[in-house]
This record gives sequence, structure tokens and C-alpha cells, in this order.
Amino acid sequence: MSAQRAEAPLGVFDSGIGGLTVVQAIAELLPDERIVYLGDTARVPYGNKSPETVARFARQDAAFLLGRGVKAVVVACNTATAFALPALEAALEVPVIGVLEPGVEAALGRTRNGRIGLIGTAGTIGSEAYQRAIAARRPGAHIVPRATPLLVPLVEEGWLEHPVTRQVLAEYLGPMLREDIDTLVLACTHYPLLKPALREVAGEGVALVDSATTCAAHVAGRLGALGLAAPPGGGCGIDIYLTDRPAQFERVARRFLTAPIKGIEVVALPE
Repeated sequence: MSAQRAEAPLGVFDSGIGGLTVVQAIAELLPDERIVYLGDTARVPYGNKSPETVARFARQDAAFLLGRGVKAVVVACNTATAFALPALEAALEVPVIGVLEPGVEAALGRTRNGRIGLIGTAGTIGSEAYQRAIAARRPGAHIVPRATPLLVPLVEEGWLEHPVTRQVLAEYLGPMLREDIDTLVLACTHYPLLKPALREVAGEGVALVDSATTCAAHVAGRLGALGLAAPPGGGCGIDIYLTDRPAQFERVARRFLTAPIKGIEVVALPE
């Protein structure tokens, strides 16, 4: 792999602000990487869309990133990973990395009693992609899935530690905790932004598997194995592109991103 290719930016996309949790985790592990992020904020959330629509959106998102010369595409959206990853892997000439497999591996490594909770959008939970992947690796696992569609809008609104958010989490997690789960997979990249509230509701005895950090570790390993990791002293920083500019986006983004934001631009996606 040429040095020029390794110096190219890394592309990341999600339906909204949630994928920036993956960007932050990547930036912490790979501080020399230049990252191009696309948030499809005009069409968030993906979790209540049909598989066909999500796959079409994902193709458009990936095409935009390829137009920016990225060396790899990270699908920082669980719903898009569940519905579109194989098609993207077949169609794109650059490596494509999703969030599902790293999350499954981490959950199976953390659980002690084999009782694993799973929260995500209606699309991710309904696809049963996580459930099948966990069952294939550990047939005896007791999986407790729950669609939690109110959480993405709460994150997009910036209500990360609002009392209403804690009340919603208590409603969602109560039945799962009564099934004695010891591990909870956050199967949406928006959800790591809720970790303080999730920890308070779930308690210290439940391991929270963060799809952002597990995906970032997988990205680091994959880029290294392919000779695509940016050389030391590379042009780090994040270029953010949005399909709409919500009022809350920049405030929430700057609240948790530590890597420098080089710019935020509103764009139209290719059809």
C-alpha cells in the first residue's frame, strides 16, 4: 500500500450526531488520522426506515465520502451496518468497517452469566443481526433485546442528562434488568453519549458495551493490518459535513469532541 494512500483521510458516516462518538474514539486511538465525517442529519433517524431505504441512504453516504478521497469507510451506524454492510463491502473498492461485529465480540468477552441485553433502534433490533451474531458464537446465550426509539431524538436534542431522559431509560431498562442481564450492548452510536445516565439507571453490576470504542479498536487493527494507518505527524483533525445543520449539533459536538474540528459544512448528497 503506497504511503500516499495511507495519508488519505478516513471516512465515517452516520445518520446524525451519534457517529461522532466513533470519531472521538478513533481520534483517541489514532491521533494522526485525518477524518472526514458525514452526518445525514436531514434524514435522521435511520432506525425507523425500511431496509431498502437505509441501504439506499448508505450507498449515497459512502459515495459522498469516496468523492472526498477517503482510504476506508467506517459505517458508524448500527442500522446501516445491519442492512447495508455486505452490499457496501461488495460495491466499494476501499475497506468498509461496521460497528456490529466488534460490539458482539466485546459483549461475549464481558458477560459472566451469558445474559446479554441489547438496546438499539427499531431497525437494528428488528433486523436481528446482533441476535444472530451472538447466538452463532455462543448458542446458549440469553439475549434480551429492546427497541429504544426515543433515545436518538433525546440525544439529537442534547438532553443527555435530562430527568426525562433518565425516566425514559428506567422504563426501557427495567424489564431487562429484571431478567438479570450483566451486560448491555449499546447498539446505536448515539447511545454512548448517554453513558452517565445509563450507568446510573443500570447500576455498576452491568457492563456497558460501547459500540463506539469497540469499533474504533477494530478500525485501528484493520488499518494497521492493511498498511493504511496514517504516518506519525499526519494532518489530524475532523472535517464535518452535514445534510442539514440542526441548532443543537455544534453545541453537542463540541461538548465531547477533543480532536480539532476543521470545519462544518452543509452539503447535498449524490443520488
